[in-house]
Amino acid sequence: MQRRLGGILIGTILALVGWYVWSYLTYIGTKFLPEPQTKADYGELLRTIGFSSSPGLIRVLGIIPGLGHVVFLVASIWMLAAMIIAVRQALDYESTLRAVGVCVIGWIIQTLILMLLLSILGGAPRPA
Repeated sequence: MQRRLGGILIGTILALVGWYVWSYLTYIGTKFLPEPQTKADYGELLRTIGFSSSPGLIRVLGIIPGLGHVVFLVASIWMLAAMIIAVRQALDYESTLRAVGVCVIGWIIQTLILMLLLSILGGAPRPA
């Protein structure tokens, strides 16, 4: 039981760090993929990305045996769809495809950062 609580705590901390990093990476969209009406500040992106990340709360149901992978998959897809809508609204895009592009670029950069950190820190922890 203590391991699960520790996992929830670590998961919460990682989610908060991920939210902050993802918001910053999305802010890049205001510089590299702007439309004429695009204007957003970092605080606006923190709020919209935070709201779009809220479906991730259902991941807590992953502690129920047998539901972990399904809950994670559903939450991830739901969060991605909400993230694209949030980016489109926050950056005042008319094109959903441009919002998808910003999210894909941010996801690739975040994945590379995560892989680098995992390689430096020695990889993911092994279950006992």
